[in-house]
Amino acid sequence: MSIKLTNEPPAGFKANMKRAIAMYKKEEFDERESKIRTILFGLCYFHSAMCERRKFGPKGFNMRYPFSDGDLRDSSIVLQNYMEGAGGSGKVPWDDLRYLIGEIMYGGHIVNDWDRLLCASYLDHLLNDQLLDEAELFPYADGKASFKCPAAGTHDKYCEHIENELPAETPLAFGMHPNTEIDFRTTQCNDLFSILVELQPKSGGSGDGAPTIVDIARDFSERVFNEVQVETQRLPVDEINSKLADDTRGPYQNVYLQECELINTLIGQIIIDLKDLELAFKGELTMTAAMEDLMENIFLNKICKEWAKKSWMTTRGLGSWLDNLKQRLELLNLWKDDPTTINKSICFLNRLYKPNSFLTAIK
Repeated sequence: MSIKLTNEPPAGFKANMKRAIAMYKKEEFDERESKIRTILFGLCYFHSAMCERRKFGPKGFNMRYPFSDGDLRDSSIVLQNYMEGAGGSGKVPWDDLRYLIGEIMYGGHIVNDWDRLLCASYLDHLLNDQLLDEAELFPYADGKASFKCPAAGTHDKYCEHIENELPAETPLAFGMHPNTEIDFRTTQCNDLFSILVELQPKSGGSGDGAPTIVDIARDFSERVFNEVQVETQRLPVDEINSKLADDTRGPYQNVYLQECELINTLIGQIIIDLKDLELAFKGELTMTAAMEDLMENIFLNKICKEWAKKSWMTTRGLGSWLDNLKQRLELLNLWKDDPTTINKSICFLNRLYKPNSFLTAIK
């Protein structure tokens, strides 16, 4: 018997802001001088923006960086040390803070130059004298959304400001176009329905006649062998090579031969896996973990890992991917009968494994 406790990361800009400001103990926060409290609030906004941008995928950052509460804590310590070192001068060392926070604390995670530039731009907008004068925190919102840094106050006042003044969730909070949310919500919806499909029962027993995972896997296997006729679709690379003399084999021929070899490797893997699966259904082979994984992916309309390794880059479902495989074979079959010819035009460049190789051949 046990109780499992999990600490989920906050979802949403407001939740991130609340968690960030809650990192500071109320008594210690209120004892700090007014400038430090205001800058700490600005750092909470910066930390929340950096963490939440990750949900937008490549539109937020080119890579997914492991920003954590520790980065905000260490930045706060650096701020406190620098302000204590400044003594009573009252001057805030903005340049030093921007460098330490942007290049070391948060920048230490960042390996992409464009992402580093983005981080620096945020801090340029944030860490300056305007922050101490109720600065606008939403960059490039053009008046469509607004969230200002409040005047120096207590910990409770800042929490109240976040609760009452922070607008509803919007990409404008990150300096992004409102349409950015469409892709994020679409991905979120797809993930949700994918989880619901995975939770469905995959074996019989309900008595309602619904197909089981085995039935779906068998139907898919029959479609591949009967409708797609994958066994007869392998391209005769050796025969094509025999038709090519040394003086007729150029960049175009090399590209097409490479395409034939790549797609043949994929077809071979599909045939082996599906035949093994069929033998397992008949009881002639022991069902392995790889076979169960293949059945699971067929049921969920996903491409299994072994096929994905030998496939072109794609985000299609399994059924659509199989149709695309047929289209790619049709494209290569147009060329195999007379491999010495050079196609003057190719309608579907995206049906090649490596379109960049074809473009290099043109050059």
